[in-house]
Amino acid sequence: MKIALCPGSFDPVTIGHVDIISRTAKMFDKVIVVVMTNYHKPDRSFSSEERVDFLKRCTANMENVEIEAYTGLLAHYATIKGAITVVKGLRAVSDFEDEFQQALTNKKLNPELETIFLIASAENMFLSSSVVKQVCKFGGDISAFVPEEVRDDIIKRLKGKEAQT
Repeated sequence: MKIALCPGSFDPVTIGHVDIISRTAKMFDKVIVVVMTNYHKPDRSFSSEERVDFLKRCTANMENVEIEAYTGLLAHYATIKGAITVVKGLRAVSDFEDEFQQALTNKKLNPELETIFLIASAENMFLSSSVVKQVCKFGGDISAFVPEEVRDDIIKRLKGKEAQT
């Protein structure tokens, strides 16, 4: 069985994330979406448990997709799960440098682990969790940015949060 990991912070999940997960699910027997902690972004809007719940709701129709949280090294998690590949979405060339460094580090830690980069769909190239947070906090419509299954939860948490401070 070929198992792939789709790691990310998913804070919050976007339609771009779901697109990458869906496309990965067509290529592998099993996909484990791993909610990770990004130590470069210490101010999370949603807990790991909430992000796992959001992803489960957004991928409920994808039979070969599982959602889990993990706080250790991705290379070690891949060994534990028997994963052979990490799949990461790229929106722009600027994403590549950091992702490339992570891929090389993972390869050094786990020589059997490969990384595949999927280019974001054209309509999602601009989209990031940061964009969703900013638009939502100032009352903008995020309907085209996040999955319908979690939109109301995201709005409830984020709307007006920044404007009130």
